[in-house]
Formats: sequence, C-alpha cells, structure tokens
Amino acid sequence: MGRTVLVTGVARHLGARFAAGIARSHGVDKVVGVDVQPPAEDLPPGVDFARVDLRRPAVARVIAEHGVDTVVHLNVSAMGPGGRSTVKETNVIGTMQLLGACQKAPGVRRLVVKSTTGVYGSAPRDPAVFHERMQPKELPAGGFARDAAEVEGYVRGFARRRPDVAVTVLRFANIVGPVGDTPLCAWFTLPVLPTVLGRDPRLQFVHEDDAVEVLRLAALDPRPGTTNTGTFNVAGDGVLLLSQCARRLGRPTVPLLRPALGAVAGLVRQTRLADISPELIQLLTHGRVVDTTQLRETFGHTPRFTTAEAFADFVAAQRAGLLPPERLAAVTDRLAALLGQDDRPTQEPMPR
Repeated sequence: MGRTVLVTGVARHLGARFAAGIARSHGVDKVVGVDVQPPAEDLPPGVDFARVDLRRPAVARVIAEHGVDTVVHLNVSAMGPGGRSTVKETNVIGTMQLLGACQKAPGVRRLVVKSTTGVYGSAPRDPAVFHERMQPKELPAGGFARDAAEVEGYVRGFARRRPDVAVTVLRFANIVGPVGDTPLCAWFTLPVLPTVLGRDPRLQFVHEDDAVEVLRLAALDPRPGTTNTGTFNVAGDGVLLLSQCARRLGRPTVPLLRPALGAVAGLVRQTRLADISPELIQLLTHGRVVDTTQLRETFGHTPRFTTAEAFADFVAAQRAGLLPPERLAAVTDRLAALLGQDDRPTQEPMPR
C-alpha cells in the first residue's frame, strides 16, 4: 500500500501547492490537508480536507482515522489569521499538539517540519555564511524566528522519544515567487522602501517551486544509501544586495537611522501595508546567508532557481515601481559618485 500523508497549513498558498503536488507522486495513496480554515481554492482530487485547529487535540483523531504514516508540518508561519498572539499559539502550541498526536500514533514513520533560516538571527558579528551546526550569537528575541527556534526544540525532543520516526527539519530562506505572502515580500511591495542608513545587507531567496520540490523529496523515500533526516538549509545559489533588489523592483529607498526606522515600522504596521517587525529590521540591517552543501549532497538536489532568478520571478509579478529600474540605477549611481561611494553591483552595467 502507498503512503498516507497529512499536510498542515493547506489554507496557505505553499501548503495547498505542496498537497496538490504530493498527491500526484508515485507511492502516495492519500493526502489529508488540515487547517483552521478551508483553502481559498478547491483542493484537487486525491486531497481530503479536514477543518482542524492545531491548538486543539482533534488532530490526533484525524491521524488515527486516516492511518497517517507521513506528516508534513507547514503551519509554522510568520503571518496568519488573527494577531501576533494567535500566530504564536498556532506555531508553538499547535506544533506541541501535533507532536503529541504523532507520538501516540504508532503508524507514523516520517515527519517533515518547515522552519526558517531566521533561527540563525541577524547580528553584526555573524559569520559570513551559516552552516546547519552553527549556533546564533544570540537567540531571536521574539517574533517568527523565536517561534521557529522553539518549534525546532520540540521537534528534537520528539525525535529522541520516537527514534523510529525519520525526522527532517528544513530551514528555508525567504520564499518568493509570483505569490509572495511573507513579511519581506509585503515590505518589497511598498512604493518607497525604508532602509537602514549605511547598510546594504546580503539576502538569499528560494523560489516557491523549489520549496515544494524539496518538501516532496523530504516526504518520500530517500535515495538508496542515503537518509533524508536531520536539519537542512534551503536557499537558491548566490546572494543579492538589498540595493540590487530595490533597483530591480524600480522602487526608491529612504535610508533612515535605526530609531527612525522603528518609528516608521510602527506607522506602516498600523496601516496594515506590511508588518515590519524587529526581526525584519534586523535582517534589513545585517542580512543573512546560509550554506546549502548538505542539502545538495544528501538530497542530490540543487534548487532550479538561483537567488537572483527567484527574485526576478517575484519582480515580474509585481506592479511597476515609481521609476524604471534603469533610471533608478542611473540616479542612485550618480548620487553615490557625488558622495564618493560607488556601490554599483559588478553584474549591472554602468548607465550611460
């Protein structure tokens, strides 16, 4: 008999895409998607939906009724219905309830958990590149990154209690694509981008297509002689500077001192245009880059989209910025020359 896969968070775009994709995979008989609310679009044939609040014990009943053997936990997110307290409860308490249900289900044999590279934090003395075994200089003070760090701790405890279950944790860089539903994507859609004065951080992205494929590989049987268990960074090759991202979007930046940016973040949050959280400000200040060697070697998979290509697909789905990218690049280059700080990226030609 084939696998029965439980997917949490199917009301979100990534969860719905993954559930639809894994249902078509060889060796999968049934997919059960759960969330507190139904998806915006109907799920395809082969995917059953159960309305479940992960903060309640009802998920144990769903696992038992359907004979679930593979659990893919995607309902760990920075955004969701309700305020910050509701999102945190869903992330942390929801994960605890899910792990408790899995622990009592003898038929569960594989668990895949979506996490974030945000667990490494963003600090001034960070290494140039983070590897999976590295610890952050300091734990995230709050927000989604702190939720993810707590979730990973509970997952490690579950792995010790159920050594018979193959456990995989995937730390995704910022996921982008035609549908961008993360706080950073919302920040990129602002008409003018507030940045930190004197900072031009390095950023990494992973395309949603690659995210779905890596999740699929983690949920299915590994290649002969390998095991897809452990913790893996997932990101497209290469990096982009924040200034390069702004140019490609055609959006001007407004450099601000950190305290002023915090005040602007509060105003933007009140208008609900974007959620510029303290952890996002840290990322916009110091950036973050991770190594993906372990993913390539263990999964035998390299993301199809580089960081630049993934961001280009996101840009193509956005409305045009205030200025054409070519004109914006020319203006910023001339200003930089006047200030004696030529920060043009080497791969972009000098405007004439």
